[in-house]
Amino acid sequence: MIDSKGIVIRNIYYMLAYAYQNLRQKNYTDIAAEDFENIQDLFAAILAEGISSQLRCGLALEYVQHSEELTSLRGKMDVMESYRLKKKRAGKLLCEYDELSENNLLNQILKTTAFVLMRSKEVTRKNKIALKRAMQLFSGVDTLEISEIRWGRLRYHRNNQTYHMLMNICYLLLRNLLASTEKGEIQFAEFIDTQAMPRLYEKFILEYYKRHFPELHAHASQISWDTDDGYIDFLPTMQTDVSLYYGDKCLIIDAKYYRNTMQQNRNFDAKRLHSDNLYQIFSYVKNKDTLHKGNVMGLLLYAKTGEDIVLKREYSLSGSKIMIRTLDLTGEFSLIQSQLNEIAALLKL
Repeated sequence: MIDSKGIVIRNIYYMLAYAYQNLRQKNYTDIAAEDFENIQDLFAAILAEGISSQLRCGLALEYVQHSEELTSLRGKMDVMESYRLKKKRAGKLLCEYDELSENNLLNQILKTTAFVLMRSKEVTRKNKIALKRAMQLFSGVDTLEISEIRWGRLRYHRNNQTYHMLMNICYLLLRNLLASTEKGEIQFAEFIDTQAMPRLYEKFILEYYKRHFPELHAHASQISWDTDDGYIDFLPTMQTDVSLYYGDKCLIIDAKYYRNTMQQNRNFDAKRLHSDNLYQIFSYVKNKDTLHKGNVMGLLLYAKTGEDIVLKREYSLSGSKIMIRTLDLTGEFSLIQSQLNEIAALLKL
């Protein structure tokens, strides 16, 4: 019997499987059947299998820039430095050249993350051994200082697409890192309280509707401002999390993942919805409904992770339907599916 924490961890795995389709491959099926005590051990199992799978295909090779003193020209020469060298070491040139190497950013991030997990007390011995075994083939790859990883430099193409999911797992883990203890062990923040979960929650909902309801044409689309004079300079971008379409109807979903679904002021008045969220979804709906037909609906979909609160409200505001619901992530995944399916049915009424 899985406890409530185990159910949440398993649900996170399912959410990851929707967000990153690689996890639906056969080699990950054993992971789906396992019970995990914490999210770090789940990620360690995913990475161990993912890295092993990557090794079977071969580590990605990327062009890496080298700067080296040589006796003959290779690549391009640093003229000024070569002139200085000539005075000290005759016949030497400072050359800069690119070379295909496995010691690149992709593999360096994999190795760094694996080493972090192997030092974590939250990862089981079984998964530490699996990671250590995989790392034996990373001897020519450097590790990185976590704070100095330049995630924005990652580039994907046809030959390294298999790294995309692995890099996202590494990002989720390393962004969640707190500190190293005096004993050299790694500590993590509580995963469900970090910025990682809101992004995963949004991507999961979008990919769920893309997979199960292709007729709803799910997209994370942008909404144009419905201005009277067409002047939109300096106005912010209106980016939706999920937009569903059916016939002439549209449902805009704003996915929200907070520790506390409701807000309460300092005077401890009655709990209320986050006003900014309500203003935002209302603005999305009104600007999308340019013909003022009332066929654009808005839904604030809050993740329910621990609070004893269930929301299922509907408001009619200036001729538009605005709904507030909670999506319970603490129950069996079949119940999550039922809730999402019920939302999809709103467009077909």
